[in-house]
Amino acid sequence: MLRTIKLLLLTPLAFFICINTLYASAPGTESIAPMLKKVMPAVVNVRAEGEVTLARNLLINPKTGEPLPSNSKPDTRPVMQLGSGVIIDADHGYIITNAHVVRNAKNITVTLNDSRTFKAKLIGDDPGSDIAVLRIHAKELSALPLGDSAKLQVGDFVAAIGSPYGLTQTVTSGIVSALQRDDLNIEGYENFIQTDAAINPGNSGGALVTYAGKLIGINTAIISPAGGNVGIGFAIPINMAYSITEQLIKYGEVHRGLLGIFAQPLTPDLREAFDLDSTIEGTVITSVNPDSPAANAGLRVGDVILSINKQKVSNPFQVRNIIGLLRVGSKIELTIIRKGKTLEKTAEITGSDTQMKALQTAQPFLNGVSLSDVNDIQSTAHGTIKGVQVLTVASQTPAEEAGLIPGDIIVSANGQPVHNIAELYKLAKTDKKRLLLNVIRGPGALFIVIK
Repeated sequence: MLRTIKLLLLTPLAFFICINTLYASAPGTESIAPMLKKVMPAVVNVRAEGEVTLARNLLINPKTGEPLPSNSKPDTRPVMQLGSGVIIDADHGYIITNAHVVRNAKNITVTLNDSRTFKAKLIGDDPGSDIAVLRIHAKELSALPLGDSAKLQVGDFVAAIGSPYGLTQTVTSGIVSALQRDDLNIEGYENFIQTDAAINPGNSGGALVTYAGKLIGINTAIISPAGGNVGIGFAIPINMAYSITEQLIKYGEVHRGLLGIFAQPLTPDLREAFDLDSTIEGTVITSVNPDSPAANAGLRVGDVILSINKQKVSNPFQVRNIIGLLRVGSKIELTIIRKGKTLEKTAEITGSDTQMKALQTAQPFLNGVSLSDVNDIQSTAHGTIKGVQVLTVASQTPAEEAGLIPGDIIVSANGQPVHNIAELYKLAKTDKKRLLLNVIRGPGALFIVIK
């Protein structure tokens, strides 16, 4: 199973982009077969079986605006997804794959290069980054050595290994087409490697390797008008994937840090309005949550963030990626511009649990819900979608009890359209007794009432 920007195999969302496939000429070597002979045993086939609950349209009471009660049980259907995985620890049997490959799975089977088959245990998954870790108990495993994705350059030769359409141990090659793709709205945390190495459904979770045989990415998505490869594929950089993997192995989940801000790109109009030089790149803080690391560090609305820990940032996605990969308790150094002056600020990152408690009073209905903006996504069933996508929903919260699930896209709240998280939070305060949400789920839509 491969996640496409058309999202053909997982959701009805469609992003129709057509482009000719680019082909990279081979480097100065006759064959990469010797390298592949060493690395291919570390790439596995993943088969995940489970069931999903089907979305249904609910009737609404026109007087109260609340869903009418239903005595029918929700329908379910079995699902089976095929993907790939990469062994990164031969001694302990740890395998990296994509979270969307094993979503809703009750049984996971891993098939090795030598045709041995094992039942796998899901150690943990992180939908926000689309990384999951499996474990098998097997002898004589081969692991892929890790590369450094931070050293990649556009034009580097790479090979993609996986099981497209169930064809195990398939290899394609190409180049790194682009780096730091972060505005695709596929996942909550994006920093993709773009490649023209052919990636197809079934490649998800497979390996993107250098010609030196180092793992530098986990294949995860494609842009496609019809579900097949057109030369634009995306992989999660291994530096990012392994950071998530370490936390999944240690905690079973990601203890993701939060800064506590909303931000937007520094556009030419904003540069002019803030009287900044045209060469300055950064991201503008539009909101600061109370009692957050940002507030405690003295950050203010209108501050322009130039860098975090010496890493330049030019949009909110990069800020989110950097902060989201830091462990709770980490300290960060921010370089900002405030009213024309460059300042240095230090913030200590806290976890989502700490900030959720602080936000619970202000946002009781959305307590425990992690969100991401969705802009101008094309859907065959719903047309152009703008809204807020649900990334995670904490257990035993009002949102979970009401039936909100990861993947839902919130398009209205209390009868008003929702275009971004800030609007959702504002509308959630208009009624202290309930929050009525209209969400898109798969090919359908439904109302959810959170009390």
